[in-house]
Amino acid sequence: MIRFYFHPTPNPAKVALMLEEIGLPYEVVPVDTSKGEQHTSSFRAINPNGKVPAIIDTDGPGGKTTRVFDSGAILLYLGEKTGRLMGGTADKPELLSWLFFIASGIGPFSGQAVHFQHAAPEKIAYAINRYRREVERHYEVLDTHLKEREFIVGNDFTIADISAWGWLDRVGRVLPGESSPLAALPNVKRWFEAVDSRPAVAKARAVGKGYAFKKEMDEETRRALFTSNFPKVSA
Repeated sequence: MIRFYFHPTPNPAKVALMLEEIGLPYEVVPVDTSKGEQHTSSFRAINPNGKVPAIIDTDGPGGKTTRVFDSGAILLYLGEKTGRLMGGTADKPELLSWLFFIASGIGPFSGQAVHFQHAAPEKIAYAINRYRREVERHYEVLDTHLKEREFIVGNDFTIADISAWGWLDRVGRVLPGESSPLAALPNVKRWFEAVDSRPAVAKARAVGKGYAFKKEMDEETRRALFTSNFPKVSA
């Protein structure tokens, strides 16, 4: 059984899609990051970095219970565990390259673009421009790669597509103000629409719908999400 520590944000969404695609049984464990539940000692024992997603696999290597944290690591772990969505043997170098491209580029720059446009107390033009432009540049790299390609790696849908989908699904929030953020990226747009039409996507979007996650951006939420902006509290 997989225990899936979840909050309805892009990186956990990738794991939700992966689990639905491969059909492993799993239990959703909600972690309300706006309330600071990711900073509890019990959750830090699962992910010392205090972020979602994370999983506990009660049937890990050697039949032992194991933890895995960070969305990229979880996708790789589940792909190798099941032998699913990993492409062919010859695809491994490309698969790793695009996974790390997403993990080091699209993901963090998208997150910072969202932060400075929606959460920062001051609208800093330099920061907004910097992160939006870098997001756009990464999208352009992906768009060029997808020309005359159906999927990111090899000839089949893989964890690379899942990883990219997680943030592309929120492109309207990453690049607000654009009537159609993907209009200038026809290959990414075609690819995204194909991935988004998969039956598992609708199931992944339904994960966590029964939980009342906090939505207010108040002082508690800011301290929970942006802890490094505040002085450390002595134990």
